[in-house]
Amino acid sequence: MRGPCNWRELARKAIVAESDALRRTATVLSEDFDRVVSLILQRNGKVLLTAVGKSSFIAQKIAATLTSTGTQSLFVHPTEALHGDLGILSPGDPTILLSRSGSSDELLSLVPLLRHLGSTPIALVGKGDSPLARRCDYVLEAFAGREADPLGLVPTSSAVSALAVGDALVCALMAARNFRPDQFSLLHPGGQLGRNLLLRVADVLHPLDGVACLAPAAPVREVIMAMTEKPLGACCTVDGEGKLLGIITDGDIRRLVQRTEDLRGIRAADIHSTQPRTVRPEQSVGEAVAAMESGPSQVSVLPVIGENGILLGLVRIHDTVGAMG
Repeated sequence: MRGPCNWRELARKAIVAESDALRRTATVLSEDFDRVVSLILQRNGKVLLTAVGKSSFIAQKIAATLTSTGTQSLFVHPTEALHGDLGILSPGDPTILLSRSGSSDELLSLVPLLRHLGSTPIALVGKGDSPLARRCDYVLEAFAGREADPLGLVPTSSAVSALAVGDALVCALMAARNFRPDQFSLLHPGGQLGRNLLLRVADVLHPLDGVACLAPAAPVREVIMAMTEKPLGACCTVDGEGKLLGIITDGDIRRLVQRTEDLRGIRAADIHSTQPRTVRPEQSVGEAVAAMESGPSQVSVLPVIGENGILLGLVRIHDTVGAMG
């Protein structure tokens, strides 16, 4: 066990080392990157990724991100590939082989088989002059230099660099395909990001019959009772036609009680906010969340209004999170 050490300083050095590796990787991207993007777009099939060791986890993440952004992709372990899993390939599907050293026997033995099956081999390696790089048609170099760990041996900077090249490939393909937010939401219906885009405010709002609503002349005692009966965190003030005039939140009530002992004579109009942030039912849940988080302070509830400012209901931040599963 080592003696006392400034662990945070060691951590900072590791992070700086990895960020330096990323900068170096950005400088060594070659024209092969453009060629790989063009190849994937032209073939419009699957992209196979394969690797061993720690690189296999990076390859799996790249494959998953490609698939979730419109480029069909899958990871196959090279051992399994040699025992039947190469059958997933269709002629023309490119294969990206990841290796820090570029000398893994398992990957080197795959290259001639890939060519025989009509797959273009692409090396994503830490060394552009490695055996794997020399045998593949295209080379994506993730030059890391020295690893970030104290021994300079553990895949740290090299793993981050390879992942960055994979993410760069994803970004280029998304831009080339004009991949849209609605496409992203359809591929991520179970996640918060996808549902933010897919669900509408109308899907999650509390309708008017469950919302505390009063005329602006109502005594504050009635406001408190209405908010207790319908505990959504707010009471809306409306005119005779149902048009939103303002909103009173739980926070407004607490602040009133703190500064005023005698609540008699105080009306809803004395404490309501007359220019509340609002949202419309056809807007996305993501837009509602953005509206709650915008401005000098965050709010947790928004009035939902329709034509001519008619109040339709309330949506709360809890509802949007609950809708995300």
